[in-house]
Parts: sequence; structure tokens; C-alpha cells
Amino acid sequence: PPVFIKKPVDQIGVSGGVASFVCQATGDPKPRVTWNKKGKKVNSQRFETIEFDESAGAVLRIQPLRTPRDENIYECVAQNPHGEVTVHAKLTVLREDQLPPGFPNIDMGPQLKVVERTRTATMLCAASGNPDPEITWFKDFLPVDPSTSNGRIKQLRSEGTPIRGGLQIESSEETDQGKYECVASNSAGVRYSSPANLYVRVRRVAPRFSILPVSHEIMPGGNVNITCVAVGSPMPYVKWMQGAEDLTPEDDMPVGRNVLELTDVKDSANYTCVAMSSLGVIEAVAQITVKSLPKAPGTPVVTETTATSITITWDSGNPDPVSYYVIEYKSKSQDGPYQIKEDITTTRYSIGGLSPNSEYEIWVSAVNSIGQGPPSESVVTRTGEQAPASAPRNVQGRMLSSTTMIIQWEEPVEPNGQIRGYRVYYTMEPDQPVSNWQKHNVDDSLLTTVGSLLEDETYTVRVLAFTSVGDGPLSDPIQVKTQQGGEYLHH
Repeated sequence: PPVFIKKPVDQIGVSGGVASFVCQATGDPKPRVTWNKKGKKVNSQRFETIEFDESAGAVLRIQPLRTPRDENIYECVAQNPHGEVTVHAKLTVLREDQLPPGFPNIDMGPQLKVVERTRTATMLCAASGNPDPEITWFKDFLPVDPSTSNGRIKQLRSEGTPIRGGLQIESSEETDQGKYECVASNSAGVRYSSPANLYVRVRRVAPRFSILPVSHEIMPGGNVNITCVAVGSPMPYVKWMQGAEDLTPEDDMPVGRNVLELTDVKDSANYTCVAMSSLGVIEAVAQITVKSLPKAPGTPVVTETTATSITITWDSGNPDPVSYYVIEYKSKSQDGPYQIKEDITTTRYSIGGLSPNSEYEIWVSAVNSIGQGPPSESVVTRTGEQAPASAPRNVQGRMLSSTTMIIQWEEPVEPNGQIRGYRVYYTMEPDQPVSNWQKHNVDDSLLTTVGSLLEDETYTVRVLAFTSVGDGPLSDPIQVKTQQGGEYLHH
């Protein structure tokens, strides 16, 4: 059956003021507590019943007090299926002009206060009276019981007059917000302060990253840890994602800081750090690049050729930077070895020292810290022509008749292009400059006759070859002797 654990006490209040009677019972099942006046449930504008402890407790609050009509005996009834118990409390209401000299006075009541959540809030009150009044506190019309707060809520009290009392609330929570009243009571009566609101402000700060995730370049099969730290109020949860896939378990999501540990990484990927609170969601991306051999550059494009050089440009073909490029080339005309140019840091290069009028095949490949990638498609191009670099070979002359000689020769070793013809120079005065000799042009043939010569003379003969670009060098001189009517060949 019900048993009272808090019994209301008789009170002497002041007209226009407040009186509260507190009543609480226990039992099994929990009893229900109600307030009656002369056996009837109290109900009036000025009477309010505030239940607590799942209706096993109730405060009867009367405000503002009227005299004499509120002077009465009030009954608190506690009921459960096993029984019913009643306890009485008497209310006396005095007019201000009837108050005894020692009646409590509130010298300074609590003031409106705003406190940041988790900080300490102190509501202050000063009261005087004779005897020295006790100070207690009500919050939202219910008595404050510091003993149930594990020391978080303390009642402060000073000696001396007026009595200074305070309600100190440490690590304030949203539930501490409310309307507080300071109550001063002694044997002469009870006086309530004006109410003061305490607001517990929750600092609201949207999430932001204090440590952004850093992108890394790693070797294939490498390990890397990516740290992501976000702050805010409330503190955000932090998770990692790869694309649409969550990498952080939903039921074990850390607050504020999350380190993604990647091991044996084979492929490049983007990892997203997501920080979220009731005030927003933010994301930051870390790129993990697994180094690999470079890709093949684009097919080289020939931008210029000369007789001895070829200039090419090419597209890198690689999104990531490369250390340098390597060019390989070989002559298709003279089946020579591959030749290599290394350490090329631009995407344009002139290959020099080539043979004129020769076909070359050229490839480009890229090199990074891992090694050399595959070659590009090749480009085939021909160098330009040049004047021949050597003279016609095996120049020979003999007499066909006493005044006509026949000269023959072989093609030069280094024609440097298409031989367009030959020029035969001849003179009887070899000390004269060649420009003063007589000359005889020959289309693309390896022999010619020279007539109208003088008999019984020695002629000096030299031959050169020419391409569309210019003349090659002259052959070494040979001598041919004419005769009177005889046929005679002389070197």
C-alpha cells in the first residue's frame, strides 16, 4: 500500500504571493497522488497541481494568494489497488500589513541568465528575516533536490545577513533550462522571489575540417594512412567512402576524427571523407595515386625536316607528370642499329646528325620513377636532299679519235639525294682556276664524249655530280693526251 515519502508542511504565506505544498508517496504499484480541499478535487484559476515521479508526486501551487479565502486545510491523497492514505497541510495567508517583523524578505532575487551548454550556471539570491531564513529553490514549479544530481547541482549559502544563497549548476544541460524561483522560509512564513529564466544555449557550429585529408602517391602494393579531422558543435561524425561505398561501419562511426588505413594498394582511387552533424554534411576528397609505368605517348608528328635533321612533336599521353622522354630511331635506308636519345624533358625535339635523303622510323616513350613505358606508334619520314658529299668514282678517259675523247665514271658513294646530272670540266691549262675551264653538262648518264679537241695536247679532266640542291665535289684530275690521228689511251 502507499506510504508517504514527502509530506507537505504547514505554510504561512503573504497575500499576493505564492504557496506550494509538496507531496510524494511510494508503493507497489506506484500510487497516484492528488490534492483535495474539503474532500473535493481542487480546481481554480489560481490553483495548479504539478505532477512528478509518474504521478506518484504532486505539488499544489496557489498563486496569487488571497486572504481569507485560501486559508484552509488541504489534503494530499495517495492511492493504489492496495490502499489509500491521506495527509493534511494548513495554509495561512497574511496581508502585508499583518506581517510579523521577522517575516522573510527577498533582498535580491535571481536574474535572467544565459549559459552555454557544459558550462557552470549560478543563480543567486539574497534574503533576510528573523530567524535567518532557509533558502530553497523551485524550477518550473517543482522543488530542486540537489542530492539527486550526483553533486552536479549544489546549493551555496553564506553566513551573515542578508543570507546569500545560490544554486550552482555545473556542466549545464538542456534539461536545466527553465524558470527558477528562490524561496526563503523561516518560522514566521514563506516568501517567493520573482521567477528568473535560465537559458542553456547550445553552441551551434556547422562542421568544418580542421585536418583535411591529404592526397598521396604510392608504389604498387604500398600502405598509406589518411587522417581526416572535423570539428563543430555538435561534434560531427566522420566516415570514409569510396564512391558510393561506405568504408566506415554505420554502428561504429567515430566522432571528430577518422583515420583510413589502406594496405597493399593496387589501384589508384579517390577516397571521400564525410563529416556530418545536425547542422550539415561536408566532404573532402583524397586522391591515392598508385604509381605505374607511363602510358605510350601519342604518335610523333614531323614538323620539319632538313637533310640532316628531323624535328618531331608529340602528345604526352600521360595525365601524370613524367620524368623525361626517350626517342628511338633507325634508318630504314641503311639498315643500321637503333639509336637512342634520352633525358628529353620537352614534347618537341630535333634529331640531328642524320644522313640526307634517308628514310627514318621514329618512336617516343616516356619514363617516370618506376621506369620506361611502352613506345608510341612510329612515324616514318625521309630527310631532305643535299648536294652530293663525294665525287664520282673511277673517272676514266680515252681517245675515240684524234679530237674526241670518251669520259666515263661511276656514281658517287654519297649522292645525298637524286643525282640530276654530271658536269665534266677539262682544260689544257690545269693551273687556271676550275671556273675558267671548259665544261660539258651530262644528263643522268655515266659516260660522255667530248669533241673538237686540239691534236697532240694533254687535257686535264675532272667530273662532279649534282642534285637539285647543288654540286658535289670534283673528282681528282686525270690526264688524257690527244694524238695526230692515232688512238691512244693515257692515264
